[in-house]
Amino acid sequence: HKDHWRPNVYKFARNFVESGLQGRPVTRDVQWGIPVPLEGWDDKRIYVWFEAVIGYFSASIEWAKITGQPQAWKDWWYDPQAKIYCFIGKDNIPFHTIIWQAELLGVERIYEDDESRRLNLPYDVPANEFMNIEGSQFSKSRSWAIWLPDVLERYDPDAIRFYVTVAMPESRDTDFSWGEFVRKNNNELVAAWGNLANRVLSFAHKHWEGRVPEPGELREIDRALLAQIESGFERVGGLIEAVKLRAALQEAMELAREVNGYPDRAPWYGVIKQDRQAAATTVYTALRAIDSLKVLLAPFLPFSCESLHQTLGYEQPLFGQQRIKRFDEDSRSHEALVYDASQASGHWAPSILEPGRAFSKPKPLYRKLDESVAEEERSRLGQLGG
Repeated sequence: HKDHWRPNVYKFARNFVESGLQGRPVTRDVQWGIPVPLEGWDDKRIYVWFEAVIGYFSASIEWAKITGQPQAWKDWWYDPQAKIYCFIGKDNIPFHTIIWQAELLGVERIYEDDESRRLNLPYDVPANEFMNIEGSQFSKSRSWAIWLPDVLERYDPDAIRFYVTVAMPESRDTDFSWGEFVRKNNNELVAAWGNLANRVLSFAHKHWEGRVPEPGELREIDRALLAQIESGFERVGGLIEAVKLRAALQEAMELAREVNGYPDRAPWYGVIKQDRQAAATTVYTALRAIDSLKVLLAPFLPFSCESLHQTLGYEQPLFGQQRIKRFDEDSRSHEALVYDASQASGHWAPSILEPGRAFSKPKPLYRKLDESVAEEERSRLGQLGG
């Protein structure tokens, strides 16, 4: 764990154990929860973190059951190659690094006849530090907060996702600043990525009638760019697997900046009339790079990358579909969020965009924000109802 757990998580868990484990109540005087299987405890229910973390396990079994593959959960809980990640805030570190691990170690094996198999322990518990807002702690009671249903009426979800990832408190407490939100949106998300996609697709749509142009033989500058983008899949993927999400997004955005500068180095706009083939090669290379960047950025910007995916003429969606499904059982009914990946066409691999593919006239992926937005949002803080 020391090799891949975040230092703050490892240090907290180690100190928690070395300081001496103390008894912790796991029951409540309530009518719901799990009955305690002990005589004289009929009025108690297990209803705290001791039973809550078991939900990771039971939800996996339910998922396998409702997807028609009742043994599939074992692929995650018994396969030594599977890695389990628990994404939490730092106030929940002891429940996931100590209590949940102890429960799994104590059980060792369940619903499994092979005595050599053991339940997997969480591979990583990438707990974040705290994020404040405008220099103060979030407070629901004081309405010093950002209310998602409210803020999503004013901003695109990917603009929020982009800034939250950039400011993510992976190793220390950070601050959500509305001024920085506007600057990051305008100077990075819009300028480095959104404008790139819109500029190249608009030019290609105009001059090649909405078709990916047929390139000539790729030049050294073209091959070098595509090789750089292709190598990004290993780098960005490795950072995501290590849950270094800020670094992963930064790496993907650096590649976008590299592609942004490519049309200024390769012939396209200035030679479209004199050397259409050279311009076609440049545009084809840029489109292929953008198609790859769409995948590299999709974990962070899923809505806009899905939109770009459709603009590029793909029939199947980039992602699967999430939906709320109701399940009726003998003892109760409940709803669950399910994910259907059957229609998804996305793969973590470089683009193989084929010449001649039809694509739509592009629309801007993001919108530039006026600087006055920051002051408007700051004035909403502390106001009930946002």
